[in-house]
Amino acid sequence: MDTNFVDYVKICCRSGKGGAGSIHLHRDKFTAFGGPDGGNGGRGGHVIVRGNKQLWTLLHLKFRKHVIAEEGEGGSSSNSSGKQGKDEILEVPLGTVARDAETGEIHFEITEDGEEKVLVSGGRGGLGNANFKSSTMQTPRFAQPGEEGKIEWKILELKILADVGLVGFPNAGKSTLLSVVSAAKPEIANYPFTTLVPNLGIVKYRDYKSFVMADIPGIIEGAHEGKGLGLRFLRHIERNSLLLFMVSCDSPDIVDEYKVLLNELELYNPELLLKQRILAITKSDLMDAELEEEMKKDLNKRLKGKNKVPFIFISAAANKNIMELKDLLWQHLNG
Repeated sequence: MDTNFVDYVKICCRSGKGGAGSIHLHRDKFTAFGGPDGGNGGRGGHVIVRGNKQLWTLLHLKFRKHVIAEEGEGGSSSNSSGKQGKDEILEVPLGTVARDAETGEIHFEITEDGEEKVLVSGGRGGLGNANFKSSTMQTPRFAQPGEEGKIEWKILELKILADVGLVGFPNAGKSTLLSVVSAAKPEIANYPFTTLVPNLGIVKYRDYKSFVMADIPGIIEGAHEGKGLGLRFLRHIERNSLLLFMVSCDSPDIVDEYKVLLNELELYNPELLLKQRILAITKSDLMDAELEEEMKKDLNKRLKGKNKVPFIFISAAANKNIMELKDLLWQHLNG
């Protein structure tokens, strides 16, 4: 298992306190009693999140429990403002969602390289006494203190950006397919839940084209309630533009299994049903041509109306219809 893949971190962020405004009256060798000239305090440092397309995991933040931005400096005489506190910048992969750890409220999502969003804002600097001068108050002897920084727990979660997401029960052959069509090397074994982290593979297509495929760990009934490895992985599916459903040909009922998977996605987020879908019947090297023909007729009869979906019989192990599957995926991705 790839332990370098981290898609969830919880961090305590402390933004900088604003600098205090200065209380100062102008004095020099020619001026004994000048007016107020106290400058403003500098803003405290923000905690900022920045997108970085070179990153693909939140591993670098896993052991960084506290993020502390610098305090702003106080203002000084001659209307000089204090220096701003240095911002703390957290670089994250594209597809990272930031939310509040207490309320669960989503603040924003980073989708572009170099995009910056303030996660926790620094305290404002206080105004110096020069700001409070008026016709009735010529020499104010007070200034504002700087605003306190904030201490807040935040959650950063990664949703994988891929073109094709593989959806199926554990052991439907998703990892095998990914290992055959791309250079990804997922762990493969003949028992459920081998895939504990999403695997990404770049699928090379005719004439130097390519698309990204993600093997998302197997869904089981009740995943939307957080059963099995449920919710952690369903969120990765949200980012895929096409869903490739995979059902093994030795399933007791292919259409029923497809509908169960569909139902899980709908209960989690109905918008997932708006995505393009293709159904791949896997391990089809295990049956003869006659049985395959019968199955095709049955599927054509039952996959009608709202359940209509293009389907294809494949075998990753025997390399059966793999090029045809790539053609089908490419056609739908670029239709």
